[in-house]
Amino acid sequence: MKGKYTRVTLSMLLALVLFLAGCNSNEKTVKEDSSSNSDEPVTFTLFSADPHSQWDNMESPVSKKVIEETGVTINAEFDVSGGEQKIPLMAASGEYPDFILPKGSASTLVDAGAFIDLTDLIDKHAPNLKKIYGEYIDRLKWSKEDPSIYILPTSAVDHTYWAPGNGFMLQHDVVRDLDYPEIRTVKDFENAIKEYMKKHPTIDGQPTVGLSLLADDWRIQISTTNPAFYATGASDDGEFYINPETHEATMHYRRPEEKEYFRWLNHMNAEGLLDPESFVQKYDQYLAKISSGRVLGLIDTDWEVADAQRALREAGKEERMHGMYPVTLTEEYKHHNFQDTGYLGGWGIGISVDCEDPVRAIKFLDFLASEEGQILQNWGIEGENYEIVDGKRVIPEEEMNERNNNANYVKETGVGVLKGFAPYYGDGVTDSTGQTYTIASPEQIKDAYTETEKEVLKNYGVEMWKDLYPQKEEFPVKEWGAAFNIPVEAGSDLELVMQKCLDIVKKRIPEAILADPDDFDKVWDKFMKDLEKAGVEDAEKAYTELVKERVELWNK
Repeated sequence: MKGKYTRVTLSMLLALVLFLAGCNSNEKTVKEDSSSNSDEPVTFTLFSADPHSQWDNMESPVSKKVIEETGVTINAEFDVSGGEQKIPLMAASGEYPDFILPKGSASTLVDAGAFIDLTDLIDKHAPNLKKIYGEYIDRLKWSKEDPSIYILPTSAVDHTYWAPGNGFMLQHDVVRDLDYPEIRTVKDFENAIKEYMKKHPTIDGQPTVGLSLLADDWRIQISTTNPAFYATGASDDGEFYINPETHEATMHYRRPEEKEYFRWLNHMNAEGLLDPESFVQKYDQYLAKISSGRVLGLIDTDWEVADAQRALREAGKEERMHGMYPVTLTEEYKHHNFQDTGYLGGWGIGISVDCEDPVRAIKFLDFLASEEGQILQNWGIEGENYEIVDGKRVIPEEEMNERNNNANYVKETGVGVLKGFAPYYGDGVTDSTGQTYTIASPEQIKDAYTETEKEVLKNYGVEMWKDLYPQKEEFPVKEWGAAFNIPVEAGSDLELVMQKCLDIVKKRIPEAILADPDDFDKVWDKFMKDLEKAGVEDAEKAYTELVKERVELWNK
C-alpha cells in the first residue's frame, strides 16, 4: 500500500501544479531587466537531479578563480534519486532555486511555469552561448507549439568520441589469464567469467563475483535494462525503440530479440554467475564491491563506475580495472555505441522565475561557455595545473599522473567541477590559439592507460578501446537525436502510462532474471500482458507523434 500511496500522492501533486502555478504567476514577475552591472558577490542556489561525487563547494582553486572572475558562488543541492520526487514537489510548491538541472523532469517544471524563456537573455547578454550553440540553436526550442528556450543543453558541442561510453566490462586479469579470448558475444563474455571463476573462486580472500548488475532506483535503466538496446543492435533511446525508417516508437522490451537478451541474464543467474545481490544492493554498495577488485564483469556506462575504476587504480590494482567490449547477443548485431545523435537538445540547465537577477545568472553561464571558462574547467590554472611551452598549454608529467591516479583530483583542484552546468566544446574542437579546448586526444588517452591496459589492447591488436567497436561512419545520423530527452507533458496520459510501465519493468525484469529457467517464458508473458493492460500501445502511438514532431522541428 505504501508504494501505491506514494504514487497517488505525487500524481495529486502533479495535478495541482498548473493550478498553483497559475496562482503564483500573479505574484511573480520575471526580473529580466534587473540591474546586473554590480560586481558585488552573489550566491545563486542550484538543484541538480544528478549526484556530483566531486562537488567542491566552490572551495577549490579553480572554483575560487571562477568566483574571482564572476563574483558568483553556487550553493548546490544534488539529488541521489534523479529528482523524481523532489521536482514534482518543487513544482507544486511554486518555490524554486535559481538554477535547476532537471534531467528528464523538465516538462513538470515548464508546465508549472517555473522557467524563464532564455531567448532574449541569450541574445542580449550571452555572446559565448550564442557562439557555442551556433547552428544548433533551433534544437534548444522547447517544442513546435512553444519555441521558447527554457533549457540550455549541457552536452558537448561537436564532440569527437575517442572512448566508448557503453559496453560489457571485463577485468583485465580475466582476459590476460585466459590468453586473450575473443569477447564479441554474450556467450564469449559468459565463458570468460565462468572459466576464470573456476580457476579463482576467491580474490584477496573474498568470494569472486562473476557479473554484478545495479537496479537501485532509476539506475536499473542504466545497468540492467538499457544495455538490451546495444546487445540487440540498437542505440539507447530510453524506454522506446525508434524505427529508423518510420520513426515509430515501440517500448523496447516488446522486441523479441530483447526477450532473448534477458533470457541470457536469466541463464547467467541459473549458472551462479550473476551476483545474487544485484537487485538489492545500493549504488554505494555496488561501487564498494567493484572497488574491492572481486567483480569480474559489469554491464554499465563508464560514468556510472568511474569512481570505482579510479579507486582500483589508486589502490594499485590496475589488473582489477575493467576493459570495455562491444558485446552483443550474437554476431549478427552491431554495437551502436558510436552512432551519431547529432547535437542533443533537451537535458541541461534552466533559470527559474525565482531568480532575483537572471541577467547576472545568464552571464555566469556565459562565462563558463567562454574560452577562458572552458580552459579553466578543462586545463585548470596556468602555473598550477598546466604550463605554457612554445605558446601551447602543456600538462607536466607529475600533474598528469595526479589526474590519472588521484580519485579526488577534480574535487581538490576544481578542474571540471562546473563543467556540467553549461554547454562546452567537445573533444577535438580547437580554440583561438588552434589548441583543443579539452585535454583529450588519442595520444593523451593512450598515455593515460595503465601498463596493464596497454598490454591488453596490444594483445587484441588495437591501440584504443574505441578500435574494438563499429565506428560512427557505419551508422546513419539519428534524425531525432536521443528519444529519451524528448519532453513529455507533465501529468499527461502518456507520462502516467509511462510511469505505470516503468513500475512494471522494475518489478518484472528482476523477476524474470531470477526465475527458474523453466518459468522464464511464463514470467515474460505476464510481463508483456501487464504492459498491455497499462496502456503501452497507446503510449507507443503518442510517443511516435512526439518523435515525428522532433524530427520535423530539428530537420527543417
